[in-house]
Amino acid sequence: MVLLKGGHIFPITKKAFIGDILIENGKIKKIGENIDDSNAEVVDVKGKFIFPGFVDAHSHIGLFEEGVGEFYYQDGNEYTDPVTAHVRAIDAFYPGDSAIKRALSGGVTTVMVVPGSANPIGGQGAILKFKSNIVDEMILKEPAGLKMAFGENPKRVYGQKGKLPSTRLGVAAVIREYFSKVKDYMRRREADPDKTPIDFSLEIGVKVLKKEIPARCHAHRADDIVTAIRIAEEFGFELVIEHATEAYKIADFIKQKNIPVVLGPLFGFRTKLELVDLTFEAIKIINEKGILASLMCDHPVIHLEHTNIQAATALRYGANEEDLLKMITINAAKILKIDDKVGSLEEGKDADIVIWNTHPFDFKAKAEKVYIEGELVYES
Repeated sequence: MVLLKGGHIFPITKKAFIGDILIENGKIKKIGENIDDSNAEVVDVKGKFIFPGFVDAHSHIGLFEEGVGEFYYQDGNEYTDPVTAHVRAIDAFYPGDSAIKRALSGGVTTVMVVPGSANPIGGQGAILKFKSNIVDEMILKEPAGLKMAFGENPKRVYGQKGKLPSTRLGVAAVIREYFSKVKDYMRRREADPDKTPIDFSLEIGVKVLKKEIPARCHAHRADDIVTAIRIAEEFGFELVIEHATEAYKIADFIKQKNIPVVLGPLFGFRTKLELVDLTFEAIKIINEKGILASLMCDHPVIHLEHTNIQAATALRYGANEEDLLKMITINAAKILKIDDKVGSLEEGKDADIVIWNTHPFDFKAKAEKVYIEGELVYES
């Protein structure tokens, strides 16, 4: 047992207070004021700021590795076909990526790792914790979503090859065709499974249509967001909008449809047509509309270690501090449907806890200790 004593605790789901956290068997056993337990190892955290581990709901860490050449970036995208539903992020994830330790230094403990956005149907994502050097021991949920992509990325990749899809028309057509095949496959499998061999590409689509996992839809521009929602309604599946750069322009529509969004990254050059109207002000607008939203770094676009810096920058544009903290903790956990385990400091949840020297939105902030499921995994 470990007892964190006398820290400034930010539970996220409740008001901050000065108190203690008792950790036992990887869980938060007790949280409150003046906790005593003679059997616990006491860690004095007076003057420190105690937060849950940050959760990033869209990342390519371990796929686009640091310190290797452009050629190796192919591990994030299977460029050879517009439909690669059967590929899995965990089969390319590299636990030795030096970015992982740096992510821990920035207080990030849980991520949703997804393939890149080259293909309309890009592959299977997984929710991982940075607690091991064996990917199988890091898995919280897998598969956790089917990556899909709308807009300029698949257009560019296949337009350069002179093949479908080279337009937004084509991207939507490829996705519709895939789910039509999935529906037909489901009927045939149910009618006579012996005569319908298992197709791994279509099996993951079955999980999407049965709402066992969501479609994770890369869509920047407002019209692409609407197309993604239209197709989801046509086939009856759940989706999350990834990036959602222009979601603020159609916030009422997204709220009406009750679609969660993972915003970001919000730093960087506006290098594509889709990013012309990129703005930090989107955070304020989206949250004021009551849309369930989290904030992504899109690592390696913004390194995960700077999760707190990206969020803090939004304060300059009128975003609310409480909303921002939720976007990198409990909101991300809710979108990933793991909020029963992570995203806040509550009794019974996993002891994924970060001890900061000051509030993480202070640019001088430093994560001094990081615990995942009660185990110290990082110390500065």
